[in-house]
Amino acid sequence: MSKKLARLAEKLGIASDYISMTKQRVEIDDDGRRRMLAALEVDASSKEAVEAALERFKDTKPPVMKPAKNSACYLPKWLEDKPAWGIPVQLYELRSGRNWGIGDFKDLADFCRIAGAHGADFVGVNPLHALFLSEPERNSPFSPSSRLFLNPIYIAVDRLPGGELLEEERDEFNRLRETALVDYPGVTALKLRALRRAWEKADRNDPALEAFRDKGDEALERHALFDTLALHLAQSGTKGGWKTWPAEYQNPESEAVKRFAEERRDEVMFHVWLQYLARTQLEEADEAAKGAGLRVGIYLDFAVGEAPDGSATWSKPNLLVSGMTIGAPPDMFTLQGQDWGLVPMSPLAMREENFATFKAIMEGLMASAGALRIDHAMALWQLFFVPQGLTPADGAYQRYPIRELLALLTKSSRENETVVIGEDLGIVPPGFQDVMAQSNILSYRILYFEQTEKGFKRPKEYPAKALACLATHDLPTWRGWWKADDTDQRLKAGLIDESINKRQHKERAKERKRLVKALAAEKLLSKSDEETAKAAIEDWRAPLPDALAVAVHRYMARTPSLLAGARLADLVGEAGPTNVPGTTNQFPNWSPKLDIAIEDMPALPLFKAITVALAAERPRR
Repeated sequence: MSKKLARLAEKLGIASDYISMTKQRVEIDDDGRRRMLAALEVDASSKEAVEAALERFKDTKPPVMKPAKNSACYLPKWLEDKPAWGIPVQLYELRSGRNWGIGDFKDLADFCRIAGAHGADFVGVNPLHALFLSEPERNSPFSPSSRLFLNPIYIAVDRLPGGELLEEERDEFNRLRETALVDYPGVTALKLRALRRAWEKADRNDPALEAFRDKGDEALERHALFDTLALHLAQSGTKGGWKTWPAEYQNPESEAVKRFAEERRDEVMFHVWLQYLARTQLEEADEAAKGAGLRVGIYLDFAVGEAPDGSATWSKPNLLVSGMTIGAPPDMFTLQGQDWGLVPMSPLAMREENFATFKAIMEGLMASAGALRIDHAMALWQLFFVPQGLTPADGAYQRYPIRELLALLTKSSRENETVVIGEDLGIVPPGFQDVMAQSNILSYRILYFEQTEKGFKRPKEYPAKALACLATHDLPTWRGWWKADDTDQRLKAGLIDESINKRQHKERAKERKRLVKALAAEKLLSKSDEETAKAAIEDWRAPLPDALAVAVHRYMARTPSLLAGARLADLVGEAGPTNVPGTTNQFPNWSPKLDIAIEDMPALPLFKAITVALAAERPRR
C-alpha cells in the first residue's frame, strides 16, 4: 500500500475502509483509491502524479463529522410541545373524479383538505423533481433529470384556460383514468398536447412569469432548453438522455445548441412556463394545506442523486462525478449490493462553486414546503461510490464537507420555517445520528426495524427527534409485511436465494407473534381482537382484521417522536408494494394507483378508523 496515495485519498475524503451490514471490515486497496481519485479528476496514476496532487492539496484538511456551529434546523415550539401526525402519499397514485390518469397538484390540494379535516398536520409526497418528458417510461421519482426543477406531469391541466380536453381525446382520457397502473407515456402525451393548446392562449408578457424567469436565471433556461431539445430529437427517433444525442448537441455551449435555442425560442419559453405553472400549483397546494389546518403543511422529498444523462449533468457536467454511480455495499437484503444508477455531485466541484447548486436546490424545495425529507441523509457525510462497469463490491465511500452543507441546510430551514427529516436507514456511520440530533434533523424510525432480540421496542423507547412510521416507499405495506410478500418478491427478482427466503419467512412468523404481543402489552387489542390476531399469525393467508391495522398505527403514534406518519396505502388497505429496491422491470415500480378515489376515502371504514385513532393519540390543541 502506498502511504502517499493513502494520505492523498484521506485528504480528499476517500474512506480507507467501511464496516458492512455483517459487521465485517472491508479495506479499500490502492486500485480502489486510484479509481475514486480519477473520478474526482485527480491524477494518481504514478508516484510523480501523487506527489503533485499532494502539493496541490497541501492546505486541504480531511472532512470531519461536525455540525455547523450555533446552527440548527427549524423546529416550531408547538411541535415540541404537541407531537403531530400526517399522511405520506405517492402523488401519482391518487385517483380522483377529475384527474387525467395520474394524481396532480389539484388532487394534492384536495387531499390535504381531507387530511386536515381528519386531524392530520402534514401530507408528505414522493420527490416531485423533473424527470424525462421525452422518456416518460423512466418514472422513478428518485432518478430525476434535475432536482432543481419540478415534474410538469403533475400540472392540473383542467385548471388552465385553454387546457380543456378535445372531444376526439375523450376515449384516450377515459382509458388512462381506468388503468390500474399509471400509463406514463400516454398521460404525458395527452397532457403535453393540452398544455401546448393552453400556451397558445397564455399571456407571454405576464409579469409573474417574467419574474419567475428572471429568478430562475441560466439554470432555468438550460433546463427548458434540455427538455425542448430532448423532445425534438425524440421525434426523429433519438431516444434517451443527452449521452445518446448527436455530438454537436452534447455540449450546451456548442454553436449548434445556441442556434437551436434561437430557432426554438418559443418552445423553450413554453418549458419555462411549464415550470412556472408547476411551481404555482404546488404553492397553491401548500396554501390549501395550511388553510385546512395542517400546521406543518406539505412535506417534500429530496432525492439523493440525479440520472447520469439528464438535465443536471448536461447543464453543469463539471459539477457531477463522472465514472461513478451511487449505491450500497452488499447486505442481507441484496447479496450483490446495490447500484442506484445515480451520479453524485463532486465534493471538490461543490466547493469550487461555493455550494451554489446545493443552496439553490434547498431554497427551491423549502420555499414550498413545511417539511423536507432528505432521502439517504447520510449523503450529507458520505456516499458509496460504485465504479461504472464494476460491482458494488468494488465500491468505496466518499466523504463530503458536512459542516458546510449543514450550515446551508439549517440556514434555509430557519429562513423558510421548514422542518427537516433525515432518512437515516441502512448503514449509518457512528456519530452521524448525534450530529443529526444536534442539528435538529429528525431521524427516521421504522416500526418494522425497531426490534431487539426481546421483541419490538416499546413506544416510550423511541427518540423524540424523529419521524415514526410503519414503513417507507421501499418497504412493504402493512398487509404486504404481514404476509411476507416482500421476501417472496426479492426471491422472484433474484436478489436473494431460496434458503434466505425460507429463513426470512420463518423470521417474519416470529415477528408477527412479537408484534401482537407488543400491541397487547400496550392494551391496544381487545381480547377478541387478540384471539383473531393470533389466529392470523398461524394462517397468514387469512383476512387481516382491520382492528390489527388500527392497533399498530396507535402503537406507532404513542411514541414520543415529534412526527408520526401513516402511509396512505395502509389507510386504504393496499397490499402491493410501491417499489421493490434493486429491481427495474421485474415489478411495476412507481406505477400502481390506489383502488379508491380520494373523494371516497372519508367514507372508507379502515380510513376512518385509523385516522380517528391517530387523532385521538395525537390531538391538535
